[in-house]
Amino acid sequence: MPTKTTRSKAVCYIVRDGQLLVFRHLDSSIEEDGIQVPAGTIQAGEDPEHAALREAREETGLTELSVVRKLGVAQYDITPYRPEIQQRHFFHLALHQETPERWLSQEDHDGTGQPTRFECFWIPLEQGHVLQSGQGALLANLLDE
Repeated sequence: MPTKTTRSKAVCYIVRDGQLLVFRHLDSSIEEDGIQVPAGTIQAGEDPEHAALREAREETGLTELSVVRKLGVAQYDITPYRPEIQQRHFFHLALHQETPERWLSQEDHDGTGQPTRFECFWIPLEQGHVLQSGQGALLANLLDE
């Protein structure tokens, strides 16, 4: 079995009026990638809070975001997808702009030539259990507010 690497990730819960912002990948099946919240790798030397805001902006196209608070840290082993342990930093983000109920977004990747396309939409917070790969692990911490 390959050695597992550990990566630090930022996971974003953007909440508005009891709704959670989620997305699905447009270029792969829902069975493969599921329903997700904005999340991604914390770059070397990057503050987790900054990474959360950057990832949320990159994946949703939204620009007027702020951190409400850090909700905690949890580990997630994504094996067998790949041999990796993710140290996930969860953040509650506030949105300070209007959005439609659904919109398309894309994240451009350096050097790949192909953007990752998303459909963003809102679901009731209590339906957050549908999030893939343990992304909903700290949703209950939002109820403490």
